[in-house]
Amino acid sequence: MNNYRDIIKAPIITEKASTLKENNVYTFSVDVKANKTQIKQAIEAIFNVKVESVNTINVHPRKKRVGRYSGYTNKVKKAIVKLKEGSSIELD
Repeated sequence: MNNYRDIIKAPIITEKASTLKENNVYTFSVDVKANKTQIKQAIEAIFNVKVESVNTINVHPRKKRVGRYSGYTNKVKKAIVKLKEGSSIELD
């Protein structure tokens, strides 16, 4: 992980993530190999905010089938980041 942009891939914008924004909690798709400390440092460096806590979720691949072909979806890691009071991120 040479660059912070390699750790944070994209914000996750769903209904649940939108309701969490009201409580100063943001959700990001991150690199599978990144740990909580690296995620915290990357968020603080990219967005110039202070992070209170980081929770991570490993989403395992699911089996999918299209016609006679079968395979798996990609492995994904999500990070749920809570910011300190007074910090916010514009994701629009």
